[in-house]
Amino acid sequence: MQSELIIEKLSDLHFFGMKRAFESTLETGKHMNYTNDEMISYLLDAEIDDRKTRKVDRAIRLARFRYKANIEDMIYEKSREIDRNQILRFAECEYIDRHENIIITGATGVGKSFVASAMGNQACIHGYKAMYTSMAKLVAKIKMLKVDGSYLREITRMERVDLLVIDDFGLQPLDGPSRLSFLEIIEDRYEKKSTIITSQLPVDKWYDVIGEKTVADAILDRLVYSSHRIDIKGESLRSSKQIKKEEEK
Repeated sequence: MQSELIIEKLSDLHFFGMKRAFESTLETGKHMNYTNDEMISYLLDAEIDDRKTRKVDRAIRLARFRYKANIEDMIYEKSREIDRNQILRFAECEYIDRHENIIITGATGVGKSFVASAMGNQACIHGYKAMYTSMAKLVAKIKMLKVDGSYLREITRMERVDLLVIDDFGLQPLDGPSRLSFLEIIEDRYEKKSTIITSQLPVDKWYDVIGEKTVADAILDRLVYSSHRIDIKGESLRSSKQIKKEEEK
């Protein structure tokens, strides 16, 4: 009865990690082997680990990455020309501490979004706040926010996240208002936070997408010239998977 009362109180206090650990010791009989100090230490460690896990899960959920991807799931086939050592350095997230950007380019289907999502998830695991959006959704969202008056609040939120992932940049040219808003986002984050951009287009083609030369110069100067580059080669992974499925039939 005393154990049931303890479990109930732990639940009421939302000490869920401690609760599960205590229930586990009762089921296995391990509580008989612990001194009082050891038992308290074990339960506290369990609660700390549980809260860290829930914090990471919440950060990943709020970021809304395109894929549930992890650095460990990266494919390093020779044809893709992905530098494994470079990715592992990025996994330590020091580039975020240094407020550096990463640009990931490559043809359709080679895994740019997967790599960006994996790096975003890794940032959340390390305790950073991240946000994911496609460029098309960002442009549409900006236009909507300007109509309902919440534009400045959202721009401020983007400015504060440690890592902003913008996927599929360059699928369509930017119009005047979108161009200026994009510049504002990049300007607010310049040398303060990190941004990851994925694009099917090589960087030297971005001028045509951005448009107006003065604004394009300002954006590229802040975003591109001091960034890390990942240029993924090889054939589409989606095509490869489809071919494999057809061969297995």
